[in-house]
Amino acid sequence: MAINAMPTIGFVGLGVMGGPMCRNMALKHAGEVIAFDTNPSAFELLADTKARRVDTLADLAAQADVVFLSLPGGPAVEQVCLGARGITSGFQRPQIIVDLSTTTVASARDVGERLAALNVAFADAPVARTREAAQRGELSIMVGADHALFARIEPLLRYIGSDVTHCGGLGCGQVVKLINNALVFENTLALAEMMVLGERAGVQPATLLDAVSKGSGDSFVLRNHGRKAMLPRQFPDKSFSPEYVLKDISYVLELAGQTGVAVHVTELAQRYYAATAQSGWSGRYFPAVIEVVDRNIGPAPGSTETSTPLPLSPTSKTG
Repeated sequence: MAINAMPTIGFVGLGVMGGPMCRNMALKHAGEVIAFDTNPSAFELLADTKARRVDTLADLAAQADVVFLSLPGGPAVEQVCLGARGITSGFQRPQIIVDLSTTTVASARDVGERLAALNVAFADAPVARTREAAQRGELSIMVGADHALFARIEPLLRYIGSDVTHCGGLGCGQVVKLINNALVFENTLALAEMMVLGERAGVQPATLLDAVSKGSGDSFVLRNHGRKAMLPRQFPDKSFSPEYVLKDISYVLELAGQTGVAVHVTELAQRYYAATAQSGWSGRYFPAVIEVVDRNIGPAPGSTETSTPLPLSPTSKTG
């Protein structure tokens, strides 16, 4: 299978992360870029680009050679790819679908196998880093695909990512992304505990972060979530919320169960973020877990209480 020398790119899902990614593709790709989203206002970000809006997934499938997805999770990806009105429901189909979303590993492999039966290649390529990195085109992208498919899609992924890593075969991108996210969530919780402990022991949080950042306790979480959100205690709406954390953690726990690995630290983090969602920070930026620690309202030792994530819309996805 060969892609046209200048393929037409289709993009589905113009949310917090998807919108900037599609914008970068529209600005950098010499060929045509077409986009679909159920929210009309999502197209405002593309107004000054050459990206062209289509009204249905069938329209997009009929015109695009390569389709990129940025959606809330596995069920949405499956519906868009294989649903009754999805990308492959008609006679005309794209050659390749690349999923930039975060899903379960099992879902990625299942969707990929079903698409292969329709002669459509599929790669899981979840993205990491912040909304600002998406705007700059400096995301980290973890790709699960065979070598030939990776070679074909890597130049297109470079429009949106400064680091593109081939992690292995189908599903391996999701494996690495889920592990990355779990480490961020767990590190954020650990930092929250230490910031509260240090302050109660007489060290100002800003001083603590300055000192630790100069030693071996430094981390991406400290420099970003710690300084930008936890230090000023600012946790905006419409950012990566505890509900999204719980979704990703549930994917990690599913994978751990399938592989027979005990992940007790991840289970503890799940209980704390469930408490965060239930204690007034639902829908807010997830480093608000420091408020749960500070107020001693986290789960009791041994608690298995979790929360059910709230419904997610395609345009609320943040990565």
